Amino acid sequence: MQPWREVEVPALHISNADFKVFDSKSQNLNTLTTSGTASLYVCGITPYDATHMGHAATYVAFDSLHRFWRATGTKVEFTQNITDIDDPLLERAKLTGRNWEEIATEQIDLFRSDMEALRVIPPQNYVGVVEAMDLIEQSAAKLKELGVAYEVGNDLYYDMTHTDLLGQICHLPESEMLEVFAQRGGDPQRPGKRNPLDALLWRGRSGDDPFWPSELGEGRPGWHIECSAIATHYLGNQITVQGGGSDLKFPHHEMSAAHAESLTGEKPFANTFMHAGMVSLDGEKMSKSLGNLVFVSKLRAQGIDPMAIRLVILSHHYRSDWEWFDSELSTAQERLANWREAIDQGMGAANPTAEIVNTLANDLNTPAALAVVDNWAKRTLAGDQSESTTSVATAIDAILGIV
Repeated sequence: MQPWREVEVPALHISNADFKVFDSKSQNLNTLTTSGTASLYVCGITPYDATHMGHAATYVAFDSLHRFWRATGTKVEFTQNITDIDDPLLERAKLTGRNWEEIATEQIDLFRSDMEALRVIPPQNYVGVVEAMDLIEQSAAKLKELGVAYEVGNDLYYDMTHTDLLGQICHLPESEMLEVFAQRGGDPQRPGKRNPLDALLWRGRSGDDPFWPSELGEGRPGWHIECSAIATHYLGNQITVQGGGSDLKFPHHEMSAAHAESLTGEKPFANTFMHAGMVSLDGEKMSKSLGNLVFVSKLRAQGIDPMAIRLVILSHHYRSDWEWFDSELSTAQERLANWREAIDQGMGAANPTAEIVNTLANDLNTPAALAVVDNWAKRTLAGDQSESTTSVATAIDAILGIV
């Protein structure tokens, strides 16, 4: 599938051997390589109700990682999926009386335009489940051949006794995992399963739901196997970072990583499991089921500069949960105006790029980086004319994505 248009990112040559981000599995800061090649897999949207602020916050967070890597001279191999066939999409189609494929196409196009407006660097591989169906089906069949999957009726399940990842990323007790699993697409109460937490790999044909031919029987894939198949196919057996929102820690990332490790026979699937925080509105996590969503496209339609939206996101640490307030957008608009006015001076205060880099090297501390630029802009607008503002503008563009 075609991603959105490439974002022009100016070259910024920095070196920092102590670039660290938080790993959900170890609960520690992991050092990421800043030379050679890094591989990044970020779970994509299910294309309905895109792009809400929770989506935007996740993808801007991993864009910050991507940009920092590139600034250090690291080549980033980036893959993202689109879950363009799944129960929530089919339910939306039935609710609205629309064709599920039309909804998916519409929402993917909208997502692309929002990502482009927010200046998120696109993945080299942007892969929909439908276009990767053969690949995913073959991966599910391989797990069956390996003896780590079993049938319940027309469906195929992964046996979670074949992984040691259960609970290792989410750090939840089994009682909570069972509750979360039921809320997030699992079926812990299904009769015939060996373990309530076993994950669906292939769903046999049912009712009038879409289906595809398979040696496993007509049907369609479960949620987690799609990312295992796509990630290992495009990025190899082991990757540097698996990323997504914190709501994907369990079951999705534990189960997709477990599938990947069984498929390849190599551990760990990801050296770092990195997660962005949740965004709430009126005290509740933004979610499609609750309908409490702030959409990037609607803000753009109101004439809001996408760079102000990006600044709102960057003003929160990527792994912190936060709440959307319209007042923050006003603050971001003022901040953006100050930065642009300072850059337009031509000459300004001493270049703060090294300080910006140091803050970002410490777990992508974007709020601290923004404060550094604020201080520079304040001194510049107060009359400090020590250096050209061109190099500062380049740094702000390259690693913060703001123009």
